[in-house]
Amino acid sequence: MSEKKFDIEDRLVDMAAMVVLFTKGLPSDMTGQYYGNQLLRSAGSSALNFGEAQGTNTSKDYIHKASLSLKELKESRVNLRILNKVAYGNELDRAKLLDEIEQLIRIIATIIKNKK
Repeated sequence: MSEKKFDIEDRLVDMAAMVVLFTKGLPSDMTGQYYGNQLLRSAGSSALNFGEAQGTNTSKDYIHKASLSLKELKESRVNLRILNKVAYGNELDRAKLLDEIEQLIRIIATIIKNKK
């Protein structure tokens, strides 16, 4: 199972990196800056919290860190949905990011459920 955990961690890191590149292309107006910054924080935080979960000693601590990662992914999803509504950023990149985030949400929710 640890191989899969690291695969998920790699996917979270890749997703966070995709967000970095995506936000570079957002308009530099107030909307682009606000949602870009929010998205950068939540996407990066989801990867960092899941990385921290890998080093936990108890199932309870693992579930806590993985739950934080899940929360941040959900925030990223809403942020991208808002950007989608106002057509900010590259449409294809937004769609790819949303799809990957949806998949990661399902995977991490399942991991948490199975740990309980």
